[in-house]
Amino acid sequence: METVQPPAAFGLAHLWAQGDGVIRTIAVLLLMMSVLSWVLIILKALDLRRHRAQARRVEAFWHASDFADGLDRLGREPDNPFRLLAQQGRDAAAHLQGRDDVAARPPQLHDQLDLSDWVQRALRQAIDDCVARLQAGLWLLASVGSTAPFVGLFGTVWSIYHALVGIGASGNAGLDQVAGPIGEALIMTALGLAVAIPAVLGYNALVRGHKALVHQLNRFAHELHAYFVTGARVAARAPAPAADARVRALRA
Repeated sequence: METVQPPAAFGLAHLWAQGDGVIRTIAVLLLMMSVLSWVLIILKALDLRRHRAQARRVEAFWHASDFADGLDRLGREPDNPFRLLAQQGRDAAAHLQGRDDVAARPPQLHDQLDLSDWVQRALRQAIDDCVARLQAGLWLLASVGSTAPFVGLFGTVWSIYHALVGIGASGNAGLDQVAGPIGEALIMTALGLAVAIPAVLGYNALVRGHKALVHQLNRFAHELHAYFVTGARVAARAPAPAADARVRALRA
């Protein structure tokens, strides 16, 4: 009576149990890359959602009775880019009007800047700082998305090599002996793709969301610049005071 051999067990558990140190290191590396990617995607998505809610308060800022009330309507979050932008513009305008020591010291390059240039410089610097904070950590998603498939492919090549060596040593090259180990080795490629695809999609979605947010910041900065220099943004709703008088009120 012929004895029927049970089918060999293949899969992730078998790959881990039979794999050497290289295969296990690659598997752990892919797992770490996946966890870090998902944590970063979730945190960045929550930040972007909060900033979008802050952007919706901009119109309330322009309906405020004065600048201090407008800042309160923007919110008091320390990382609110719209509040920081308004504060930077206010401080720049007040600083320029309060430079009483120009005649008492040697001339400096920034003394040649007028109110418009000084405020524009401060607003641009605030936007650049905000963009740097938004983009922090995105390099990790880009790196995972571009390298994870190759890490998985390396694990597949390494597994296939050891599978072929084992098959050659056994002297049995039947299809049932080849298909299992080779198919098991391809799991590493699938794992690499499973790590890379969410990272790439998350990176693209976050970059698109950040571009929309930066566009809103640029528009708000343009309106703030007009407010501090000409009062054009406020003139659409109420008669605007002169720029110098407004800046003096901000300093008071």
